[in-house]
Amino acid sequence: MTLSIMPARKCVMQYLSRRTIAFTLLLVVCALPCRAVEMSPQAIDTAWVKAMKAGDLKAVMKCYAPGAVAWLPGAPAARGEKAIRSVYAGLLAANTVQDVVLSETVYKTMRNVAVGWGKFSLTLVPKAGGNPVVMTGRFTAVAERRAGKWVYIVDHASAEPTGTESAR
Repeated sequence: MTLSIMPARKCVMQYLSRRTIAFTLLLVVCALPCRAVEMSPQAIDTAWVKAMKAGDLKAVMKCYAPGAVAWLPGAPAARGEKAIRSVYAGLLAANTVQDVVLSETVYKTMRNVAVGWGKFSLTLVPKAGGNPVVMTGRFTAVAERRAGKWVYIVDHASAEPTGTESAR
């Protein structure tokens, strides 16, 4: 009787082992596309857009390295976490972000540093009332991968030129 139990136990162990391996492989394969997205420099832009649309200052700040610098339209240079937080806190306190679109984006990555540029459109609804304001412009950003996560170290946005400036 002991001999007949051993082959049955061995079959059960092999079945469970194969099932565990298959399940583990399935998890790894399903996780790969998510990890690939996180590893691309576009992930930081995606996180920033999501945070802005949610009006989530904490999430916006997670997009920036502590020593980052940001030059944003209509704002003074913001150097460091405190200054960048202040600029975004003012923007989000005064407005509801209705929409954010990044377009014509290009990214160049060199090891743990990436440069991105393109155009942006930011639709803001003043909390004090009034019509939505659409800001359009160009941006250039330098991001660095730190501990497996991309963060902005330089963020420069400028308003879209008007009139004769845009023709140049």
